[in-house]
Amino acid sequence: MDETALIRSVATWIAEARQVVALTGAGVSTASGIPDFRGPQGLWTTQPEKERLFSLDAYLEDPEVRQQVWRLRLENPAFTAGPNDAHLALAELERRGHLHTLVTQNIDGLHQAGGTDPDRVVEIHGTIHEVECLSCDRRVPVGPVLDEVRRGDPDPRCPSCGGLQKTATVSFGQSLDPSLLQRAHDATMGCDLMLAVGTSLVVHPVALLPRTALEAGARLVIVNAEETPYDDRAGAVLRGDAGEVLNAILAHLDSLQQA
Repeated sequence: MDETALIRSVATWIAEARQVVALTGAGVSTASGIPDFRGPQGLWTTQPEKERLFSLDAYLEDPEVRQQVWRLRLENPAFTAGPNDAHLALAELERRGHLHTLVTQNIDGLHQAGGTDPDRVVEIHGTIHEVECLSCDRRVPVGPVLDEVRRGDPDPRCPSCGGLQKTATVSFGQSLDPSLLQRAHDATMGCDLMLAVGTSLVVHPVALLPRTALEAGARLVIVNAEETPYDDRAGAVLRGDAGEVLNAILAHLDSLQQA
């Protein structure tokens, strides 16, 4: 089946689906200038030494790691990036009533900025836009804490208890929020189509969601530039830029509605 026919089939499946769940990863945000991690030009591919900065144990034990992380946060492109065509297309799918839940591994908040209802977004790996205290769980917007770093505090502590603070993102060795994981699981169990976009599907436990969907009888559609472990089990695999592919699907949805 050629790509046009495959996209037409995917559009038909979406139109006929009772509940669609989208699962998105770093590949959705690369067009916004936010690098991925595992792609050919990904952060950990080109700079493997940076992976240590994403370890909770290293963050807790090494003041230099914390200071380096806070310095990098000041330059993080998520604070200046805008949503791209992929974010806008997924928001349009929701607007048309085709998207029940969006589970994202991204921490950049661009799905909400692109128009997706925040109540439908499950930020399974947290958000860079908030800071939490690792001792008392105090949670605040990231802006004022970054201002402290800019003023010269290399490792700002919690003003309430003096504990270590970090952005409200999930590091290696840190557990996911059980309530968010449950929301993602429940939505997946109830879906009859999962749309996996821009994700390598190798980071667990999120990578188990497609398997859960398949075992529950749902179709799996993968939109990703690279191969994934689920390609041979998917109903359709679409290579290419996420925004272009999703817009092509939207165009075919338009033609189905006009038919």
